[in-house]
Amino acid sequence: MPDAESHSEILADATTDARRNPVDPDLRDLFVFEAGARTFAVPADQVDGITEARVPVVLPHTPQAILGVVCVRGRMLTVVDPTVLLTGQSLRWPHALPCVIALRGDEQLALAAQSCRDQIKIAVKEIRPASDDSENTAFKIVRHDGEEIIVLNVNYLFASAMRQRERRRRRF
Repeated sequence: MPDAESHSEILADATTDARRNPVDPDLRDLFVFEAGARTFAVPADQVDGITEARVPVVLPHTPQAILGVVCVRGRMLTVVDPTVLLTGQSLRWPHALPCVIALRGDEQLALAAQSCRDQIKIAVKEIRPASDDSENTAFKIVRHDGEEIIVLNVNYLFASAMRQRERRRRRF
């Protein structure tokens, strides 16, 4: 067990490191993945986990963007195909999805991906709207190392997937 003096040194070192590497509010960590011929990203702080080879259970009467539901770490998540949100065309996904990205939040969503990449750090000012529809868009664009990356706004994924259809609610 470290004595009080060495404990103080550890705290001092951590404080010095925090001053050297402050959390910059102008930078954003993005989790990058691929689906189809496109490269997508979501804010890294919105990713709850990643799993491979999950077979989604198809739900009846769902929009094309909803691939089904999967269980990830005890949570049932609705899997969204990001390519449908962007292009309106679905990929031919294999029976078992190569990669499922579980997202945080009350909507209990996950994204289907063909492969996952490392996180990248981007300046917030580099992230641009994908269209003239200012802040209320589900997509934004960023260029990183000469590649265009589509940044998904997690807050609008479900509404985009459902194409603004209202969810059924139980009435009591």
